Amino acid sequence: SLGWGTWSWGNRLLFDYDTSMDEEIYQSYRAVRAAGISVFDTADSYGTLDLNGRAEILLGQFERRFLQEIEEEEKSQDNNGGKFLFGSGSTSPPVVSQQVATKIAPYPWRITRGSMVSAARESLKRLEQDKLAIAQTHWSTSKYQPFQEGALWEGLADIYDEGLCEAVGVSNYGPQQLQKVSARMKERNVPLATAQIQYSLMTYKDCKDMNPVCDEEGVRLISYSPLCLGLLTGKYDLDNLPKSNARKQLFRELLPGAQGLLNTLEVIAKDVDKTQSQVAINWAICKGTVPIPGVRTLGMAEENLAATGWSLSAGAVDELDRAASNVGKPMIQNIFQTK
Repeated sequence: SLGWGTWSWGNRLLFDYDTSMDEEIYQSYRAVRAAGISVFDTADSYGTLDLNGRAEILLGQFERRFLQEIEEEEKSQDNNGGKFLFGSGSTSPPVVSQQVATKIAPYPWRITRGSMVSAARESLKRLEQDKLAIAQTHWSTSKYQPFQEGALWEGLADIYDEGLCEAVGVSNYGPQQLQKVSARMKERNVPLATAQIQYSLMTYKDCKDMNPVCDEEGVRLISYSPLCLGLLTGKYDLDNLPKSNARKQLFRELLPGAQGLLNTLEVIAKDVDKTQSQVAINWAICKGTVPIPGVRTLGMAEENLAATGWSLSAGAVDELDRAASNVGKPMIQNIFQTK
């Protein structure tokens, strides 16, 4: 019901990333892995300028360190019977294998199907892994370079045929374009497993049409940015804005029209004794999506993990739906989002 995003890892523009944050990010990673989270969404473009690909590199490094620490702790258990990461004795739960879903950016120079396959191989090198769980195209080029779209789809299918992934997926595709790519993948006998869009209470008016199409095509709907870059956490107002200049300006524009929604979110959070972040993520789960919130601190990880294991009432979901439909200025959609 919950995956994890890595958009902020290496992103200086929106999240003020610095390599000094890596240890704290790892502690959050360790917490979510210990809690049983296995699906991690990333991209070959995550990272800024010289840090391009940073998220994939960290994801591979973190998993290897995590598994090594488990092995060391199990050895210590055997020696002194102490309680470690997963407790002690034969009741310790097995570690679920990490599943990486990476997105390949359709850069202007990736105009051949072979360039997609090469990009997947480069991602695997950064991850230091042999196979992806899901290879995804990061966005559609149909709005500005439609001739490239066919090569992207064929390249995605080739990645699967060459054994480099278990399934494929798309990102920032609307219902119409999703049906087109789904038809082509069926012709190629390639499993189209996921479609992800920006799906949150701040985008609900624009994204709710994806649910029935995903159900029809047998595709899991992934909701990225379920907290709208942090706006839905309740931690910000016009007197307390994010440090990032980009997010600061965005929140100045969005917060005035979102007050009704934020007030409703606050009331429901108090009613169910949860935080606003937990309610916003749980709402996305109740809408049939798999949220992939991103975190950089242990506290954020623990808070977001507590968004699972319970469900909002149908009445609370309906109330949030109405509040979301009345937002004055919704969050802007990704510029590459298609119909």
